[in-house]
Amino acid sequence: MAIGYAPGALARYADWHRVGAPCRDDAESPFAGLLGERWLFLPPATRRRFLRKIEAGACVSYLGEVAECRISRAGWLLAQGARLIGAPLPLGTDIGVSASVSVTADADGQGQYWTRQYGRAQGFPQVIHSAKRFAGPTGIEEYLGLGVGIALRLEEAGGALLFVSDHYFLKLGGLRVKLPNWAMPGALTVGHMDIGGGRFVFSLDLVHPLLGELVHQLCVFADPAE
Repeated sequence: MAIGYAPGALARYADWHRVGAPCRDDAESPFAGLLGERWLFLPPATRRRFLRKIEAGACVSYLGEVAECRISRAGWLLAQGARLIGAPLPLGTDIGVSASVSVTADADGQGQYWTRQYGRAQGFPQVIHSAKRFAGPTGIEEYLGLGVGIALRLEEAGGALLFVSDHYFLKLGGLRVKLPNWAMPGALTVGHMDIGGGRFVFSLDLVHPLLGELVHQLCVFADPAE
C-alpha cells in the first residue's frame, strides 16, 4: 500500500530548523555554580560545552570513537549484573569503534538526559541512557535504572572537569535510601579533558577499594559543527 500525503501537508515543515543550544553566561550555569572559583581553571572550550543551554526540542551531539577500554574479571561480572539497571558500564573491550553522545534536557531545565552509544566489532552497538539532575545533597545526581542513582561531586584537576561519585542511593517514589559502603561497586570518576582543535577526551574509571580497577574506558570526541 502506497503512502500518500495530502497536498500541502509537508509545506508546514518547509521552514523547520533544529533548535539551537546557545551558550549562557557563567552566572546562569548550574555547572559553574557547583564548581565555584575552580570553574575558571577549566579551558574555555570545556566551559563552552557545559554552558550550553539545552531547551525543549534541542539536542547536542558529539561523535567520536572508543580509544581505550579495560575491564577486569570482577568488572565484567559487575557490568553483566548491571544490565538489570540499563547496562551503564561497557560490556566489552572493543576499541577503534564508533562512539556518540547526545544530550537533551527536561522541560524545567533542571535535568539533562544523556544517551551514549558505543559500537562493537560485531553485533548491535551498546546504548546507555542516564539522567543528570541538579538536585540532592551534592547538587548533582545521575539516575540510572530501577531507582538506582549516584550523587556526584564536581571537581577540577589539571584543567579536567571531573564528576566524582560521593555515594550511591536507591530512590523509589518519595523514598531515598543511601546505600552502605559495602554495597557500593567502587569509586566512580568520569572525566572531561579538552585536547584542542575542538576535541576532548571522555574517561570513565571505576575502582574498588579491595579489587582495584574494575573498568577503564576512554573515548575521543569532536565538537558538533555549528
